[in-house]
Amino acid sequence: MAMASSSLSPWSMATLRAALPPSPSPRPTSVRFPPPSSFPSSSRVGSGRARSVPLQAFSGLAPMSLLLSVGMGVDNFEHMLGNIDFGSKFYAMRHGRRVPKLNRPPDQRRALLRGLTTQLLKHGRIKTTRARASAMRKFVDKMITLAKDGSLHKRRQALGFIYEKQIVHALFAEVPDRYGDRNGGYTRIIRTLPRRGDNAPMAYIELV
Repeated sequence: MAMASSSLSPWSMATLRAALPPSPSPRPTSVRFPPPSSFPSSSRVGSGRARSVPLQAFSGLAPMSLLLSVGMGVDNFEHMLGNIDFGSKFYAMRHGRRVPKLNRPPDQRRALLRGLTTQLLKHGRIKTTRARASAMRKFVDKMITLAKDGSLHKRRQALGFIYEKQIVHALFAEVPDRYGDRNGGYTRIIRTLPRRGDNAPMAYIELV
């Protein structure tokens, strides 16, 4: 029993702190296990018979592990996760997100779609790339759907998207008579020759 207790020497906290890198926080979080009396004794196989050696308590300097937080509350658990920072960024994969980016950041992409929608409602037919024509199609349909409703709230929503105010008033005046009996499908895309220079696929998009 004496040999077993001498082999399990206690940890030197001064040596352990000297070996660890400097922590950014002033007081590191420590994890303390229950006292030795609450731990089950482990059996060590000797030459002739098994000896029972009690496990010693240990106070570590590492951050709290997720396996030790089973008995914690939900608030404490979320607070512990919020303090973990490894200095890296995580990006989720775009599964199921069929949003055409059009090689532009979100603000420029929205401005481009608003401008294309305004020009289509103004001229009735425009020529652009197939990707832009397919991307702007749902916004044109949405503006026509807002005009079919005709309420003040829908008009203000259209004014917040279309750049020219006169087009909005003309749209709300003409759409009920033109598309009153049509449920969706207000635009038509006609493919044309590729663009000279970069060979980009082009198309005409027009109102039905």
